[in-house]
Amino acid sequence: MAFALQKLSRKFLLAIGAVSLSLAVVPARAEDTLKLGLVAAMSGQSAKSGEAIVRGLSLAIDEINAKGGLLGKKVELLVRDDESNPAKGVIAARELVQREKVAAFFGGLDTPVSVAIVPFANQAKVPFIGVWAAGTAITRNGAPENYVFRVSAVDALVDVALVDYAAKKYGAKKPGMILINNPWGESNEKGLKEALDAKKMPFAGVEKFETGDVDVVPQLTRLKDAGADALFMVANVAPSAQVVKSLDRMGWNVPIISHWGPSGGRFTELAGPSAEKVHFIQTFSFSGNTGPKAAQVLDALKKKYPEIKSAADVTPAVGIANAYDAMHLTALAIAKAGSTDGPAIREAFYAIDKYDGLIKAYSTPFSKENQDALSPSDYIFTYFKGDEILPLTN
Repeated sequence: MAFALQKLSRKFLLAIGAVSLSLAVVPARAEDTLKLGLVAAMSGQSAKSGEAIVRGLSLAIDEINAKGGLLGKKVELLVRDDESNPAKGVIAARELVQREKVAAFFGGLDTPVSVAIVPFANQAKVPFIGVWAAGTAITRNGAPENYVFRVSAVDALVDVALVDYAAKKYGAKKPGMILINNPWGESNEKGLKEALDAKKMPFAGVEKFETGDVDVVPQLTRLKDAGADALFMVANVAPSAQVVKSLDRMGWNVPIISHWGPSGGRFTELAGPSAEKVHFIQTFSFSGNTGPKAAQVLDALKKKYPEIKSAADVTPAVGIANAYDAMHLTALAIAKAGSTDGPAIREAFYAIDKYDGLIKAYSTPFSKENQDALSPSDYIFTYFKGDEILPLTN
């Protein structure tokens, strides 16, 4: 496994270099390009999430550069691998802002990494745009001047959707929670309890587990014994797979309603056949999407990445879609600001009127009261069929 991950890491690091070179004409001077950054997991079990984000940002940058770039300059994307490690994420963010002088930078899959970066982004007064991590506190961080924006789901809103789905789809009366023991799990524990309380639904219990745990049968047994008739799961790819395998070992066939963590990597490979039983939330799917924008972007993906033959090969689509729309919205803000000054770009985000995006048509997507561009009406439920993520009838 270590050898496989090492190979995977080398593969994606090489891919990052290729992306960076392909997005900008090699300049005679550094100031000839407008630099934007990305801090995301590009190696390890969640590497697919970073790959998807790079692809979404890259497609949007190709379109922006084809129209002349921004502020008269070609846009260049600089990618840094956080390895899903908060400390490494902060170091990468500092390097991008302080040494590379990026005008803005994007965040990846992991809520703990983004939460760690938020104070630095606000202190540096450089816009930080989340395109995956859903922790409520990322954008709702209490800063008097908030430089964090997001085109992604928000835990507090996702949790309401998860509870509604469990009640309507499965008739759940007493669900349990199996949550990763980190700030993302804490964020969802709070949100799920509030959503359940609003429906006056009791819960069987709350169980936590660690990223490296290979057996969560004890936690699941306690939930089963407490009468759980459905499970809310919040964890990324590898730990989610361990939950599914532990349920199989127990022979407990209970509905699993999950946040979108399983979509960020090799979930079906790690979890086995029962991976298809997990229903999880997303903000976008190419599969079954007949919209003209979806067709246009899918066609561009096929041309840029020859290994993509159909919508089935675009996994996870949510990373591509969120990143694609986030890049275009960021470009609109920079163009409105007329400069790379952080405070000016921040104000310009609030001045964005309309943008016809991949996920939806945006209308005044950001305000000082709400720096999240997506709402529960933009969420869909999905499941794995093989390696493909397919939408469900909610």
